[in-house]
Amino acid sequence: MKVIKNNNMGWSLGYDNNWKRDIGYGVPAYCDYPGCNKEIDRGLSYVCGGMFPYGGDNGCGLYFCEEHMFYHSFRDGDSGFYCKRCIRHRPPYTPKPEHPEWIKFKLTDKSWAE
Repeated sequence: MKVIKNNNMGWSLGYDNNWKRDIGYGVPAYCDYPGCNKEIDRGLSYVCGGMFPYGGDNGCGLYFCEEHMFYHSFRDGDSGFYCKRCIRHRPPYTPKPEHPEWIKFKLTDKSWAE
């Protein structure tokens, strides 16, 4: 068996096709709650959906600071941290644009060169 070494595996950087943006704990971001500008990252600890990438079955997959996430257990057995809209079965908030620090990194770091 041939073992393939891949240094890019992990949750530091990925892409969310639903929200069309970069995700992972290596991606600086603002909390997606309207009016909140707390700096977080787009890692699993901040995703609405109980630590499931993209939000799982009951979360929206947006990213929130501790102040805007709440522990909740759904009837289907899923439990974890969710935003208020998902707990109330409402449409998701509008996602925030990319953090300026992330845009600068992608435009200037050699790792993003073609």
